[in-house]
Amino acid sequence: MEVIQLENTVKVYKIGEVETRALDGVSLSIQEGEFTALVGPSGSGKTTMLQLMGCLDKPDSGAVIIKGQDVTRLNGNRRADLRREMIGFIFQFFALVPVLTAYENVELPLLLNNVGAKERRERSMALLEAVGLADRARHRPDQLSGGEQQRVAIARALAPHPLLVLADEPTANLDTENGAQAMEIMQRLNQETGTAFIFATHDPRVVAYARRVVKLLDGQIVDGGEIVQ
Repeated sequence: MEVIQLENTVKVYKIGEVETRALDGVSLSIQEGEFTALVGPSGSGKTTMLQLMGCLDKPDSGAVIIKGQDVTRLNGNRRADLRREMIGFIFQFFALVPVLTAYENVELPLLLNNVGAKERRERSMALLEAVGLADRARHRPDQLSGGEQQRVAIARALAPHPLLVLADEPTANLDTENGAQAMEIMQRLNQETGTAFIFATHDPRVVAYARRVVKLLDGQIVDGGEIVQ
């Protein structure tokens, strides 16, 4: 079943008199359970595509369809609701709330979604256990290593049971060992939960984990990739 589709999406950025077509008529369909890498040089459109998929921005033309609904037709509040309920994010710089513990960071999206206290605790602790950090639940981000912070971010992204997790250069600030560990955790959780993962990366070591590789160049898809089971 399709989780998300881009249909002839165009995104143009204008700085002064200069226009850049960050995406130029891109169409892409992502199925449930995919583990897909977006690759291409800087400026190829990877991050813009993630922003459109994540309802963080709207295309200038074309459609972004999530579970059969064209989200470009929704107002800002409804797009924010959909983003909170259906999409998880993993960022290059972790983006944890510094004053909250690891547990509280994972719990935060559940609070925003009005999940009850008992379920919040069970889900948050189960995810911290899944990423190997149950014993670090009460530590704040500044008490965690970079690899541990990214594992908390992975747990947080999965807390609301999203349809889709979007990861932008998720290993860029990790060394080789911690990067591999983060990818192995995402791969395992993808297989266990069926949640689709899409990640943008320059790192061929990260691409090796993907079951589908989509190649972009100058705002267009030059190779849509085949899903490898």
